[in-house]
Amino acid sequence: MAQLWGGRFTKETDQLVFNFNQSIGFDQKFFVQDVKGSMAHVRMLAKQGIITEEERDRILDGLSEIARDVATGNIKITDTYEDIHSFVEANLTARIGNTGKKLHTGRSRNDQVALDMRLFIRDEIDETALLLLGLLETLYRLMGEHEHTYMPGFTHMQKAQPVTLAHHLGAYFEMFKRDHRKLYSIRERMNVCPLGSGALAGTTYPLDRDYVAKILGFDKACDNSMDGVSDRDYVIEFLSALSVTMMHLSRLSEEIIIWNSNEYRFIEIDDTYSTGSSIMPQKKNPDIAELIRGKTGRVYGALISLLTVMKGIPLAYDKDMQEDKEMTFDAIDTAKGCIHLMNGMLSTSKFNKERMETSAKQGYMNATDAADYLVRKGMPFRDAHTVIGKLVLTAIGRGVQLDELPLEAWKKESNLFENDIYDAISLKTCVERRKTKGAPGGMEDELKLSAGYLKTAKETAKALADRMKL
Repeated sequence: MAQLWGGRFTKETDQLVFNFNQSIGFDQKFFVQDVKGSMAHVRMLAKQGIITEEERDRILDGLSEIARDVATGNIKITDTYEDIHSFVEANLTARIGNTGKKLHTGRSRNDQVALDMRLFIRDEIDETALLLLGLLETLYRLMGEHEHTYMPGFTHMQKAQPVTLAHHLGAYFEMFKRDHRKLYSIRERMNVCPLGSGALAGTTYPLDRDYVAKILGFDKACDNSMDGVSDRDYVIEFLSALSVTMMHLSRLSEEIIIWNSNEYRFIEIDDTYSTGSSIMPQKKNPDIAELIRGKTGRVYGALISLLTVMKGIPLAYDKDMQEDKEMTFDAIDTAKGCIHLMNGMLSTSKFNKERMETSAKQGYMNATDAADYLVRKGMPFRDAHTVIGKLVLTAIGRGVQLDELPLEAWKKESNLFENDIYDAISLKTCVERRKTKGAPGGMEDELKLSAGYLKTAKETAKALADRMKL
């Protein structure tokens, strides 16, 4: 059993205890971050004269060799080690001797794992942001293609007013735009370096914590060592953001499932994102959308679990906090996979414009526009609402739509109606006259705003990527 703390103990750890306590099975995900943090730490130790430059170079070379061997498969990360930190240090010492034991000078596993987790989450935020950016680009492309694709808008799952597919998808663009911005907000708040906090109370060595922070791309070192090792707020914030993103993905999935049904036929999901039935040959099922909808609860569960873990932990570090990893890793992988699959599904789907437009012409969705027609002629809206309600009843009784009623039926309820009522309640007019900011008739402005956001988002992503290369 490879452990870093055996000096105080006279007995071997029980195997069941070792298995229960170890984290190598999941914290090996931190390997790259652990090596990166160790390299920054050893550079700082040499800068401060705590180790020699020769020792620094030997340690750096050893860490580089270990990284290469793991990457090429020459050495395996196995469960004979307690955690990823002991794996790295044990292999380093085996390669370069006692000099390897100096790597841990001035740090604890507490601030080491806090650093690894922070580096890992930061990397995952950047990757998730790029995936969301890809989804936003797909939504923007579809919005541009369907600026004049008419469809029914719904409230209470009932037809309400006509909109365009571009406007409908634009609502999801706004949702995912908020998700995207939220990630960078979290990234900004979490970008402080905990290394140098020690177990909880710092160290007597003259560490230059800000130097390490700069090497690792952090804005600064954390201001309180106890908070440095015990803070997992940023993980909770990230899980919260992922939960909201999954909620948005689930809402979109639900609509795709409905639109894909035989009754609606608004969309056809590509074969590559569909499955069939083992017994019914005609079936083409929206399984990917259903799975995204189902996996949303899985991400919610990780957020609730971590909140529960953290709610009763006294300062500073407690072993409970090891439970932050598996659920977080699973939630991140789940959310990233769902974003990627949603993007692919949307990119390859076909929208049935004719079916959407036909549906938009049914359901008396131009009733509000008919009432507005009367208001423009001087009638109070409440009275106009009553008049149109009676006309809707008349149309239902005759089995026709409002625009199919003869003019005498309109005039029976109000002499204000003239032949221009038919143009006023046409599908095109109903959509395009709604030009208030954010309405479907103003899609040209909405598309410009969306394009501007994408441009800024790409510039931000590039700037962060360039910064991380330094």
